[in-house]
Amino acid sequence: MKKLTWRELNHTLGTKTEAEVLDMLNEERADLRRIVVLERLHQRYNSLRVTRERIELFKEATTKWKRS
Repeated sequence: MKKLTWRELNHTLGTKTEAEVLDMLNEERADLRRIVVLERLHQRYNSLRVTRERIELFKEATTKWKRS
């Protein structure tokens, strides 16, 4: 991963998928290990993951409700 500035990181994070952010997080963990960047990547990854899981949870709940 190219070393991004704080501004570049925040500008590009909004366009990345959950998998892409996780890759960025893992690369940062393995290479540069900048604490503030790790924290920001983890925050964004967690936000995307929680959103995905919530959608899955609600779909499961509505599917089971329709079957009853």
